[in-house]
Amino acid sequence: MVLIDGKATANQIKNEIAEEVKAITSKGERAPHLAAVLVGNDGASLTYVGSKVRSCEKVGFDSSLIRLPEETTEQELLAKIEELNQDETLDGYIVQLPLPKHIDEEKVLLAIDPKKDVDGFHPSNFGRMALELETFIPATPFGIMQLIERYDIDTQGKHVVVIGRSHIVGRPISILMSQKGAYGNATVTVAHSRTKDLKALTQQADIIVSALGIPGFVTADMVKEGVVIIDVGITRVEDASKEKGYYITGDVDFDSVAQKASYITPVPGGVGPMTIAMLLKNTLLARKWNA
Repeated sequence: MVLIDGKATANQIKNEIAEEVKAITSKGERAPHLAAVLVGNDGASLTYVGSKVRSCEKVGFDSSLIRLPEETTEQELLAKIEELNQDETLDGYIVQLPLPKHIDEEKVLLAIDPKKDVDGFHPSNFGRMALELETFIPATPFGIMQLIERYDIDTQGKHVVVIGRSHIVGRPISILMSQKGAYGNATVTVAHSRTKDLKALTQQADIIVSALGIPGFVTADMVKEGVVIIDVGITRVEDASKEKGYYITGDVDFDSVAQKASYITPVPGGVGPMTIAMLLKNTLLARKWNA
């Protein structure tokens, strides 16, 4: 069994990006610039955005954090987004989700200039991805594809079962893995809450990508020997015996499934660290494409 080390891979990618940034700035050009918009005081969002800012510093990016109060109106947020769209010193930006309930997330995401949409959530970018055109790929699926490529995992003609059909992970990874290419050409089944006899499907799967958010959902009796496991789920489970009062776990019952897997991502330390690394990679691509 090979443990897929997302933390080490993400650091390797950040080092590669840092070298490219040095090459850009050594010519007297400005560094890539990434901004994050945070509305309100959601704890998980604050932690995540803070990590993004630190990662920007590590690779030599300029970064901006735009913090807006919880009571910011939808109109005020849309005005800020238009301001960022027009800012020529800014290569890409993200609007951290979730947004307060009084703001329409879809309306906000549609307002982002697709050329600066480094999250890859805008319908224009999603459509270009589906058509195999040059575009920003959503960071988590992009990270999964990088792990598969860098660990040289064979996907040709393999049966992939994706558990979960979100627009952020499940649906895009199903598209990417079925496309033509060295790390595509898989036969993909997308499973969800209405899927009948999921266990029969997962037992046939050569590769399972689980993005469900239910701790320990995938168990050893659901997988075959030699399966590749990509665990995207990340859930905070309360546990008074732990110092922090909780522990982080994934969708997969790691200890039992690892005994049958050929490759497996841990949680934490698997797919998670790749997400920020690929956000940086998308920002670097924006800098090149929009120069």
